[in-house]
Amino acid sequence: MHKKIIVKYFVQVLSVFFFLSCQNQTSKDVENAKDEISYAKGFALYNYKDYTKLVIKSPYPEAKEQFDYYLVKKGQHPKINKGIIINIPINKIVATSTTHIPMIDVLNEAHTLVGFPNLKYISTNNVRKRIDENKVKELGNATLLNTEVLLNLKPDVVIGFSMQSQNKMYETIKKSGIPVILNGDWLESTPLGRAEWLKLFGALYAKEKIADSIFTSIEKDYRSAQKIAKQAKTSPTILSGILFKSIWNLPAGDSFEAQFLKQANTQYFWQNTLGTGSFSLSFESVLNKAQNADFWFAPGIYTSFNQLESANLHYAKFKAFKTRQIYTFALTKGATGGYIYYEESPLKPNIVLKDIIKITHPELLPNYTPYFLKKLN
Repeated sequence: MHKKIIVKYFVQVLSVFFFLSCQNQTSKDVENAKDEISYAKGFALYNYKDYTKLVIKSPYPEAKEQFDYYLVKKGQHPKINKGIIINIPINKIVATSTTHIPMIDVLNEAHTLVGFPNLKYISTNNVRKRIDENKVKELGNATLLNTEVLLNLKPDVVIGFSMQSQNKMYETIKKSGIPVILNGDWLESTPLGRAEWLKLFGALYAKEKIADSIFTSIEKDYRSAQKIAKQAKTSPTILSGILFKSIWNLPAGDSFEAQFLKQANTQYFWQNTLGTGSFSLSFESVLNKAQNADFWFAPGIYTSFNQLESANLHYAKFKAFKTRQIYTFALTKGATGGYIYYEESPLKPNIVLKDIIKITHPELLPNYTPYFLKKLN
């Protein structure tokens, strides 16, 4: 009897020792883990031996909660006590924003997209081909997805976005066992921060190295363009935005739009305002400050000077109107009318920056042709 007690005690000691060893190892792993993300503020990636931990830090504006996901390669069975487990590489995905599409396509995974809301807004060629072949299901509206159709698709993951913490639509999807990842690329305040969300898709497809390589190329080209812009001998002034129902919406000074203008070596009249989104002013206030702006970017959906003047005769008072120096994204559309800028620009900040440099400092990029920005007709 005494012998059995000794053996039992020995087993218990070993169990405790093993448990503590595992705890210490886990703590050590967490302590030594390095966030692989450099620019984006809305998510983090931690690579471990048996899995990758994805942390969504900014799932919606002013969020006070974060979501943890554990990306586990098929065939591996790490002990994970909390968070959401996603087996990778994923084979089927539902996306909800056109900004997600190029990031899927550039990884050669367009064939995994099985559903999307408002298919007409997609312009990416490889995905449009699949849509024409009826291989991507229409899911209705991004804020009111057809959950019945979505659930029948049985995707491995849904990449969503939300303006608030409570979203019944996504809760319904989660309850069915389908993970939902809220993509906050649109909340990033820097161009490279938005582009770095490519690494999230790289992790989901187990293509981290490919995603890293693509992002490094984008980053290098972006930094190169910045250096070129610094060589400019002048710094022209910039007006941005358009009047909407008596209110002029402009990019705030800490927004990614304002970052583009600053890094292109231009002077945006409101570059010192606070905020990462937009702010509103009256027409009179904008005219008073920016009437003599050298360039005017992004005048809404207007594509010609005649349209602009017909909308409001007072637009003709701006110097940029008189000198025909107004440039828009609205002239660059996809096959079904979607604005390519909104779809592709998050992954091509280097192209956006070079567009602005070419227009404002044409001598610095003599052989470059703008891709997104075109002069009004």
